[in-house]
Amino acid sequence: MLQWRQRIGKLSLDVVSRHHRNAKRLQSTGTALQSGEQLLPAQTRGLAAAATVSPALLSRARAVAREHETLAKQLRIGFDAGVAKRVGELTPTARVLNEWDVAQTSIAELDKLLQDPSSDQELRSLASDEIATTLENLPDISTRLQSSLIPAHPFDELSCLLEIRPGVGGSEAGLFAGDLLRMYQAYCKHRSLRANLLKLEHENVSGAPTDSLIKEAILEVASPGAYSMLRSEGGVHRVQRVPATESKGRTHTSAVAVYVMPGLPSNPADELGEKSFDNPESDYYVNPGDVRTDLMRAGGAGGQHVNKTESAVRLTHLPTGTVVAMQDSRSQHENRAKAWQILRAKIAQQKREAREDELAQLRLSMVGIAKTGRGDKVRTYNWSQQRVTDHRSGITLHHLDDILQGGNSLDTIIDSVKGWLRERDIQALIADQEAAAAIKK
Repeated sequence: MLQWRQRIGKLSLDVVSRHHRNAKRLQSTGTALQSGEQLLPAQTRGLAAAATVSPALLSRARAVAREHETLAKQLRIGFDAGVAKRVGELTPTARVLNEWDVAQTSIAELDKLLQDPSSDQELRSLASDEIATTLENLPDISTRLQSSLIPAHPFDELSCLLEIRPGVGGSEAGLFAGDLLRMYQAYCKHRSLRANLLKLEHENVSGAPTDSLIKEAILEVASPGAYSMLRSEGGVHRVQRVPATESKGRTHTSAVAVYVMPGLPSNPADELGEKSFDNPESDYYVNPGDVRTDLMRAGGAGGQHVNKTESAVRLTHLPTGTVVAMQDSRSQHENRAKAWQILRAKIAQQKREAREDELAQLRLSMVGIAKTGRGDKVRTYNWSQQRVTDHRSGITLHHLDDILQGGNSLDTIIDSVKGWLRERDIQALIADQEAAAAIKK
């Protein structure tokens, strides 16, 4: 009791005045607490329920906090770069877990005071307000605690490559591929991200403008962290609109595949350390003996030099059948370098996805958590309704023009998908922890 009176004494005058008004209101209505009754409004109970954290995740967080404490003691004895790095990785979880524990302790003490029939009315009014405030903060603490336990994606800090390929829908799909390319270019420009085209091929269709139909485009977003920002864009993007060539005004449905790959640094040994191009254990490693190189004469417009010299390069990764062809430059050396950059990015993404698929299948067999792959329909753009719907997060916006211009509405959709991904990652963490606990039993 003395503890809470001391805390009350430290409250600012305006807060104390508000508490006095609450106490007088309670006295005027004749409200009194019975033994075992809590002075908690319905919305406060809802906040408490919304702020729950899985026991499995709490167990994981406490294990992280113990490791953090142990390593921090080692650092106080002597500095070690590896230990310091690990401590930095564990610190966010340790800090937010401490916030969670402090809040839980505070709620328990306040609850005990509220249920004490010997407490005076004013003190219980103060405790009621304080417990409500604490509970209002719990959902945020809960979200931050769970998010801190999600392992960082290994490509999060890297730049990225966006490969855009038309799918079903004929020439309309090629037109929409161009719309998406311009959307991502505008998005990068608005956010000061460095972006440049690594590859752009057009489809030659009779009656269509030469540069209107895209066959394949690869946009490099060279800013660090771009992979994390745009990772959620991978998948099949569907468009519903009336093509310019449609004489009867019928709506057609077409699709474009967007593939997000990690952009690889020019000096991998310096920036990636062990994850260099020369380490066979690395995602980024490609055995040169597994790659067949073909030199060809470049096709399309470009003058005599482009069409008469073997400047085009095609790389084929024999184990996976992955093919990368590059002819954008007049220099064979530049085309070869770009082709290797794209091939390494594709192989790295494939290796990562293979591990994620294996883990997803294991989780699916246990708790029904599957993985959404790049072949799944992720978003629909409807011209007549000016509507964009993301089928993962469920968000729908009627701001098609702003989205296609890379505006804030596109940010809103991307953020909603990131929240959806975070929820799935949390479910996967819970499944992993519960499975590990079951094995120990």
